[in-house]
Amino acid sequence: MTVRKHKSKGMGRRRFIQNALALSAGTAAFNLWPAMSPLAHAQLRHPDAPDRYYIFCYFPGGWDILLSLDPRNPAQFTNGNLRTTQIQPGYELLQGSDGQLINAGGVTWGPYIGELANHADKVTVVRGMSMETLTHEVGRRRFITGKAPSGLQARGSSAATWLASHYGGAEAIPNLSVRVETYNDGLPNYATGLAVNSVSDLLRALRPAEPSLAARLVQQIDSRLVDAALCPRGAQSNLWSGAEASRKKAQDMVTGDLSSAFDFRANTPEIQMIRDHYGFTRNQTNTPQVQGAMAVQAITSGISRCASISVCPGLDTHFDEWSTDQGPNQAMGFQVVARMAEDLARRPYRDTGESWLDRTVIVGFSEFSRTPLLNTRGGRDHSLTNACFLLGGKVRGGQVIGASSDVGMMPTKTNLTTGRPDLDGEVIRPEHVLQTLFDEVGIGEAPDLRVPACRGDLLNPCERPLAVPALLRS
Repeated sequence: MTVRKHKSKGMGRRRFIQNALALSAGTAAFNLWPAMSPLAHAQLRHPDAPDRYYIFCYFPGGWDILLSLDPRNPAQFTNGNLRTTQIQPGYELLQGSDGQLINAGGVTWGPYIGELANHADKVTVVRGMSMETLTHEVGRRRFITGKAPSGLQARGSSAATWLASHYGGAEAIPNLSVRVETYNDGLPNYATGLAVNSVSDLLRALRPAEPSLAARLVQQIDSRLVDAALCPRGAQSNLWSGAEASRKKAQDMVTGDLSSAFDFRANTPEIQMIRDHYGFTRNQTNTPQVQGAMAVQAITSGISRCASISVCPGLDTHFDEWSTDQGPNQAMGFQVVARMAEDLARRPYRDTGESWLDRTVIVGFSEFSRTPLLNTRGGRDHSLTNACFLLGGKVRGGQVIGASSDVGMMPTKTNLTTGRPDLDGEVIRPEHVLQTLFDEVGIGEAPDLRVPACRGDLLNPCERPLAVPALLRS
C-alpha cells in the first residue's frame, strides 16, 4: 500500500486528481483509514497517561516454545517416559545446536533463545497461556485484538490501534504496521495502522509523487477541499469530516520530511551505524532486521506511538524441517528484538535521564505454539498452549508468569497477583496481557476484552487496576 502526497512545491497530477475525485467517497481515497471511521475527534493525548510507546513483534507461523520460552530438562523428560509426560523436547535431534538449556536472568530458556538471553533480566515470560484455537488466522487475530474472532474474521480493534487512539494524533503516523494485520473498529481514523510491506513501501508513502502540479494550483485546490469540508453540509457529515481529517493527516506525512529517518540506503554515519547494529546492507529493504530498525526509528524520531513488525521467517514446521529451521528462525527473531532493545537503551529519552527502552514496551507473540510431541514426519503440529514475552517500560524483568503443565504442556491456572500457578487462579489468555497494558495507561474496560473490572480475589488489593499485577512494576 502506498500513499503519495504533495510538498508545498506540488503533487503528482494523476495521483492528486484521483484523490480529489475520490474525496466525496470518503477516506478510502488514501487507502489508509476505513471510510466509515468517525472524525479524529479530540486528537489529544489522554492527560493522565504515562508516556509510553509500543512495539509488537510477531513471530509468524506458530513457535515451538520448547526451543525458547518454555523448555523442559531433557534429563527428566526423556523418550523413555513419553507415555507419562506426553512431552518430547527432542533437543538431540536439532541440527546446528547442542540442545543445551540456558540460564539467564534467573530464568531457564531453551537452546534457541539467542541474543534475547543477554536481556533476560529485563524480560517477563508468560507461560501456560491458552489460545483456544489451532487455526493460524484465529490465533493471530486473537492476540492482535484480544478477542476471539467470529469465524476467521477479527472482532474489534488491534491493541496498537487502541493505544494509538488513547495517545491522540500528534504523531505523523501514530500506528505503523509492517507486515502485520491491523484493525480499526470505530476508533478515530488517525489511530488506524498504516500498513506497509517494506521500507520501500513506507518511503513511497512519505515522498511526493512526480510529476507535480504547480504550487499555486495545489494551494487553490487544497483551499477548495477545505472549504467543502467546512461548509454546513460537509461539517454535518462524519464521512466528509473523516475524509478531510485523513487528507490532512496524509498531507502532514509527506510535508514533514520524514522519509530521511527510513532511508537506509543513505551513506550518512548515522544510517551506517544503524545498518551495522541490525546487520543488514544498503540493498536489503524487507528483512526482519530492517523492520526492527524501522520500528525503532519510527518511535524515537517522534513519528509513531506504536509499531508492529514481523521479526522472523515462518515457523509452521510440520515436517522434518523442524530440526533445521524452527530454532534458527526463532533465534533470528529474538536477535532482532535484542538489537531493538539495545538500540532503545542507548538513546536518551529527552532530558529525563531515562532511555527510550524505559519508555517503550516490546511485546513478542505468535498465534500458538507447537505440540510437545513430535509427529510421525519429524515435525510438530499446532497446540492450544502458548507463551509470550514483554520487556521495557515498567515491565518487571527476570520473571516467569504462569506455567504449562508437566503433562502434555497444557495451560494451567495462575494467580495473577503473584504470577505463580494457583488452582484457584485463572487461565491466562492474550486479553489478560493486553488488558494489563491498557490498564496501566488508563484505557480501562473500553475495549471490552471481558477481563472482569475488579478481577475478583485475583487482585490484592482489589482496587489496583491491572489485569495481571505481577507483570508490571509499581
